[in-house]
Amino acid sequence: MVELFQKIRTLIADWWKDFTLQTRLMAAATLVVSLIMSSLTFWAVNTIQLDARLNDTRFGRDLGLLLAANTAPLVESQQLDELALFSRRFMESTSSIRYMLYANQEGYIFFGIPYSDSAVKSSLTLSRRMQLPENYVKSVDLPMIRQHLTPAGEVTDVFVPLKSKGNYLGVLALGINPNPTVVASSHLTRDVTIAVFVCIWVMVILGAVFNALTITQPIKELLTGVKNIAAGNFKQRIDLSRGGDELGELIQSFNYMAERLERYEEQNIEELTAEKAKLERLVSTIADGAILIDANMEVVLANTAASRIFGWDAKLPPEGNVLQHLPTEVRVQMTRPLYQAAKGDSSDSQEFRITLIEPTSRTIRLLLNSVLDQSGETVKGIALTVQDITREVALNAAKSQFISNISHELRTPLFNIKSFIETLYEYGDDLSERERQEFLETANNETDRLTRLVNDVLDLSRLESNRRYQFSALDIHQPIEQILRTYQLNAKDKGIELIQDIEEGLPPVVGNYDLMLQVFGNLVGNGLKFSLAGGCVAIRAYRAPSAGDHPDFAGNVRIEISDTGIGIAPEDQDAIFDRFYRVENRVHTLEGTGLGLSIVKNIIDKHNSQMCLVSEVGVGTTFWFDLSVYESVAVESTAVPESDVAEISVDEAAAENTISPVGAQTMPKESA
Repeated sequence: MVELFQKIRTLIADWWKDFTLQTRLMAAATLVVSLIMSSLTFWAVNTIQLDARLNDTRFGRDLGLLLAANTAPLVESQQLDELALFSRRFMESTSSIRYMLYANQEGYIFFGIPYSDSAVKSSLTLSRRMQLPENYVKSVDLPMIRQHLTPAGEVTDVFVPLKSKGNYLGVLALGINPNPTVVASSHLTRDVTIAVFVCIWVMVILGAVFNALTITQPIKELLTGVKNIAAGNFKQRIDLSRGGDELGELIQSFNYMAERLERYEEQNIEELTAEKAKLERLVSTIADGAILIDANMEVVLANTAASRIFGWDAKLPPEGNVLQHLPTEVRVQMTRPLYQAAKGDSSDSQEFRITLIEPTSRTIRLLLNSVLDQSGETVKGIALTVQDITREVALNAAKSQFISNISHELRTPLFNIKSFIETLYEYGDDLSERERQEFLETANNETDRLTRLVNDVLDLSRLESNRRYQFSALDIHQPIEQILRTYQLNAKDKGIELIQDIEEGLPPVVGNYDLMLQVFGNLVGNGLKFSLAGGCVAIRAYRAPSAGDHPDFAGNVRIEISDTGIGIAPEDQDAIFDRFYRVENRVHTLEGTGLGLSIVKNIIDKHNSQMCLVSEVGVGTTFWFDLSVYESVAVESTAVPESDVAEISVDEAAAENTISPVGAQTMPKESA
């Protein structure tokens, strides 16, 4: 029962919510008016009924007194026949009396209409006794009157004492019918009131239905449409056939507005899509990695560089939490900062430097920035900038190592010079002439060593700068012959043979004379330094083998410098061209600056060629490179087309047996 009541209450509440404020006010006003009218009507009916009862009471009292005055003598004299005849005539003469009863002093009924004593005695042997009201007083001359309801309607009971000469003879009881005119008028008033009440509510209901069909329903449709428009659904339309009234114009205006907004949205979407495509294209071309993450830690945008660094699919960003797709090293350091940034706990830019192990060893820099809304309070996402700083780290390390090495290389000769000079200054008188000469010779040698080191550093600095060198037609015979003449005495002192093997008819090459002198000087000087007496150092020049080059390609001239020195171990060959790298660091024999081969490599790079070597420990070393044949157009810059350079690997050279048997291996990295 309780559940049923709750359901009914819920239905009524939902039904009431559907009404508009206007409908509710109309219903409330109708209810108040109907209640007032009904109250006034019922008040009038009650007033009429009270007046009717008062009239019935007066009529019954007067009628009872009249009958009692006429029937008391008959009762006293026991003239019951005359009493019955008089009573019947009197009752037949009026319709206002419903019953008439006579009772003796003890209250027994001896005559009554429609209950007569003789009829009762003839049908029943029982005697009837009138039960008088408790407040009836026999000694009072005035009648007692009351009303009560019966199935046939309301009856006014009148109890009149029968007295004759002061003696109490009994009681006369009359039943008075109400005035039929008054009753009919009262009933009519009540029915009219109910009818008016019902009619009012019927009109209200019909008005509400009409209002719902003609006004409320369109307004509700319009309200729903406005909400959809506010939610971004610009395809919303209101399809209601209305005339030319104000509501119809409002609906038409709404549909027109929605159509305009839809076209505007489509135009904006096209523009935004185009701008987004431009932005994504721009971001994809950025050298640094760029990742945009939303507040749920999911990837919104990742450019090609970021996908390459983290090994993602460049066309499809990873799904789910971004931390699940980051390398372990990045995930360990970035989990807490990312969640703090997503919660808004950290709005400042943060920088992280992380070394990755897989898939390749590299160092990256991560810049984390929060993306805020226009108010600058709510975090909408996180922007990650990923920079591959592996080369930068390597350069910084090389720079630090270079500074450390140059400091060490400078300190040794400076210390030696200072030591010998101080010794000569303080103890010069105590030293013999021969000792003083030895000290001066040592200081002079260390000064020369220091000079060579400084010159090599300056040469390397110039080569690694953006300085432009003039390249022209170069006859390769000239620098080779000059270098051999320069080192001829040195080779003779060491017992090492210098060999020149230059192919006849070689065309001029594109090169810089001074730079090539420096290349040959470093390579021949290293060969003499690391070759033992009885060995040899050879320079060969010949046409490089063709590898299916373009018909217009003039070709290359290959130059080899071979020696029969100590050779270079395979583990040293990859680093032989690094600055300050020296093989004597391993063999602990000869001294050098460790910059010679680095200078050679830079010079050959300036000639758009590649320095190659083959070497075997204990056998010897061969360095070789190719120079482009000079064509009719003079070359005045370092930019020689790569198509003009034939780069042949060491394995290819070995397979073609182009390396002189004089030197079968590479040579340590030393300056001349």
